[in-house]
Amino acid sequence: MEKWIPEHEAPEPLEGPVVATITGGTILWFVLFLVQLPFYGWFDDRGRTWWVWTCLAGAGLGLIGIWYVRKRDAAIKRDAASGPGEPGEPDEPVGPVTG
Repeated sequence: MEKWIPEHEAPEPLEGPVVATITGGTILWFVLFLVQLPFYGWFDDRGRTWWVWTCLAGAGLGLIGIWYVRKRDAAIKRDAASGPGEPGEPDEPVGPVTG
């Protein structure tokens, strides 16, 4: 069996409005929760209450996602503003400094 070797370089990942996308998705999950809430009895009669709670869980996880992507975006901007250098290379020594 021959080892698979890629014939070309992988493309760079696409960067887009990540914060806006996650925020929009979170709002959508919460709106779906609110729309389904008045029909809770109907869902309960059919054993489908998990639909309602899935929407609420999606909104809750979306809030965590918003927090995460905002921190990520700030870190990317901070790294870009720090100037040229190797990505991931610390500007200051890490750990205790002796000497």
